[in-house]
Amino acid sequence: MPDPTDTITIENVVASTALDQELDLDQLTADPPSADYHPERFPGLIYRIEEPTATTLLFRSGNIVATGAQSTDAIHIALVHLFDALAELGLLVPDHPTITIQNIVSSADLTQPLNLHAIALAVGLERIEYEPEQFPGLVYRLDDPLVVVLLFGSGKLVITGGTTPTDAEDAIETLQARLAAFNLLD
Repeated sequence: MPDPTDTITIENVVASTALDQELDLDQLTADPPSADYHPERFPGLIYRIEEPTATTLLFRSGNIVATGAQSTDAIHIALVHLFDALAELGLLVPDHPTITIQNIVSSADLTQPLNLHAIALAVGLERIEYEPEQFPGLVYRLDDPLVVVLLFGSGKLVITGGTTPTDAEDAIETLQARLAAFNLLD
């Protein structure tokens, strides 16, 4: 049987940073063609970066959120591209702004079907949300690592809330150990 940690794919990375200055979003939207700003619908300026693929949200406060990259390296590169574009517009951008990874969403496969009803009963309701009539997956909140794992009957997983790429690996290892302890894995 293949190792489920080998099936991990990062689907999305969300990071934040700040420029420590107020931004004039109306002025910023006039120059870059990939900027989109409609304050009546959303308070931030949306700036899309093509390579690596990412979307950044710039707020008047100077706070920036970046999302859509598929690795932590790619989100850092995308933000460097944004910083360069802002510097070209005349904004003062720090040499090394602090970039904080807020969330990494990964998918994986345990490579075997899961009995979600049995898992819900065995693990207990204090860490589990399972309402199959509302959502086809089981929501399992782990403490170490501090992530949420969505389990599906097919054996597919979605791991969210991690802040390092290894959080998904650690979550799968913890999950496998707990399910094996209840004889819920082959």
